[in-house]
Amino acid sequence: MPITADYIRIADEIVADIRTNKLKPGDKLPSIAQLAAMYEVSPSTVKQTYVRLEALRVIWRHQGKGIFVNDPKLWMREP
Repeated sequence: MPITADYIRIADEIVADIRTNKLKPGDKLPSIAQLAAMYEVSPSTVKQTYVRLEALRVIWRHQGKGIFVNDPKLWMREP
């Protein structure tokens, strides 16, 4: 059984929370330090998570304000 990298696992959990409406468009995500503490991973792992999600257009960053959930219509494919 292959082991999934932590940053992919965390990204998948965030996407799942968006798909189940636990997170909604415009919701602010935890800071890198907060998410690292929540998942007991290094801040660099969370940075990788956020880079991955930003590349997929799942999130967007606003300098000095935080990281936010993007509108799923911009990135989510229909099942």
